Amino acid sequence: MTTTGKPKLGYLGLGLMGSQMCHRLMENGYEVTGFDPVSEKVEAAVAKGITAADSPRAVAEASDIVLACVITTPALTEAMFGPNGIAEGGADGKIFLDHSTTIADKTRDMAARLKSETGMGWVDAPVSGGPPAAGTGELAIMVGGDEADVAIVKPVLDILGHNTHMGPLGAGQVTKMVNQVLVLNNFALMAEAVTLATNAGIDPAMVPEALSGGYADSPMFRRFFPKMIERDFSPAGYARQVMKDLDMVLELAQQTKTPVPMSNTAASLYRMLIAKGYSELDSISVLKIYDNEPM
Repeated sequence: MTTTGKPKLGYLGLGLMGSQMCHRLMENGYEVTGFDPVSEKVEAAVAKGITAADSPRAVAEASDIVLACVITTPALTEAMFGPNGIAEGGADGKIFLDHSTTIADKTRDMAARLKSETGMGWVDAPVSGGPPAAGTGELAIMVGGDEADVAIVKPVLDILGHNTHMGPLGAGQVTKMVNQVLVLNNFALMAEAVTLATNAGIDPAMVPEALSGGYADSPMFRRFFPKMIERDFSPAGYARQVMKDLDMVLELAQQTKTPVPMSNTAASLYRMLIAKGYSELDSISVLKIYDNEPM
């Protein structure tokens, strides 16, 4: 604990989301020790007041609660159990708070292993809202875990956004898959709507005003439809992340024998987008599959 009585926090992954979440936590009086394998991201975080660590192990040793936002399940596994990983610095009484979007079964397996090897607890708490919401504490946070562990991390979660304890470990990740069905299919639908409006001869920029207050209106529509029209594909998230998440949706659907025809279609569209070389553009760049460009 710090002299203020707040737990010491660690953070793995100082990219678009992690850097904003760390800044938010430091604004609210928390000390944060961070690590990222990309040195430029560490340097940028240090310039904003984060204490740098040279490994996930060092983060765990310096922290009471270790937060993480890592892009893939294999990357998280390596950070947890690889050389100089969290497991080497973990201890009974510490908690790992995972904001990554990972496979629920793998989350449960890793949590059981971490508990067995170190005594460290695990709360899965994937988020939605993107970097802007991370910076202002307005994330939607879907939480899974033991009630006692969730109670310990709740003051941290309250600073980061609206959080809902959905059930036992893994429930947060399952809820995030439901979120991704709604969000990622919507990106594909908006791209189709922009293209249809343009091809049919109306000004797509007037569509948000025309639909204001109707069933098609939503915060997501108001935020992303104009960016699609402007073709502003600077990344607040990456197309490759969408593809990764859609693959996880399809895997969960297969496990639960759930038909997901819309998500299958969206996954096909994003595969086409990535095949065209656009994996590093924003999620809304799915609009580019309608461009007359050779594959």
